[in-house]
Amino acid sequence: MGTTPSVTAGRGGSSALPPGGDGQEEIPEALTPEELAAQWEEEKPPAAGPLANAASSLVVLAVGLVALALSVSMGLGTPEKPEPGLWPFLTSCVMVALAIFQLVWGRHNRDAEKFTRMSFAPLTGLATLAAMVALMPVIGFEIPSLILCIIWMKFLGSETWRSTLLISTIVVAAFYGIFVLALGTSIPHLF
Repeated sequence: MGTTPSVTAGRGGSSALPPGGDGQEEIPEALTPEELAAQWEEEKPPAAGPLANAASSLVVLAVGLVALALSVSMGLGTPEKPEPGLWPFLTSCVMVALAIFQLVWGRHNRDAEKFTRMSFAPLTGLATLAAMVALMPVIGFEIPSLILCIIWMKFLGSETWRSTLLISTIVVAAFYGIFVLALGTSIPHLF
């Protein structure tokens, strides 16, 4: 009767043996931090360069300025009696300041990556968020929020359909419970 070689449990107590394995396969050694850093350096996309850095900063600046103008048109109010545009105004100011900072001092940044197909994911996120904001006054927040969560989780986050539908439903129900039932806000809603 043969004995099974002892295997040290990995993180979380899991066995290092694959299911159904006999322990004869060789387990790769863990990489040192230097080797891991070198591997990441080899696998990362090419650097963007100063022109791409400036272009992305200008896009953020333009979006920030448009958001700034829209928030002012909504009314700012005062800190004691804020109007709907106050928080978007403050957020837009931070966005404009960061874009200017990146444009002036960050153009020589070597960490920025070249634009790839995945670079359009933030634009998709922005477009779907804008669509949600446009639809909320018409049909309430529940359906647009559910669709937004599904798009972000499934298509931008590559989650499974099961987790996407479950978590999206829980998120919308939680927002409904917090903002409509508990706080009684005037957010547009169906129910």
